[in-house]
Amino acid sequence: MGRVGSCFDNAAAETFFAAYKRETVTMLESGRFADEAEARRETFRWIAFYNHKRRHPRAGMFSPVDYEQRHRPNDTNADPAAALMSIAA
Repeated sequence: MGRVGSCFDNAAAETFFAAYKRETVTMLESGRFADEAEARRETFRWIAFYNHKRRHPRAGMFSPVDYEQRHRPNDTNADPAAALMSIAA
C-alpha cells in the first residue's frame, strides 16, 4: 500500500471505512454518545482495536499489525519506532 495510482489502496480504505461505519457511526446516529468528545474517544478506541486486535479473514485471521510484522520482519516501515531509530542513527 502507499504507491501513487494503486487501486488496492482505495479498496483497503473502502473496507476500513465500511467497517467503521457499520460498527461505530450507527452508534453515533442512535444517540449512544453523550457528546462529540465521547464519539471521538470511541473512534480512537475503535481504530486502535481495528489495527491491533481485530482479526481479518483476508490477513489469515491476524490483526493488520500482526500481519505486517509477520510478513515484513526486516522492514522498518512495519515498526515506526524502528524507522525513527534508523533515521536518528
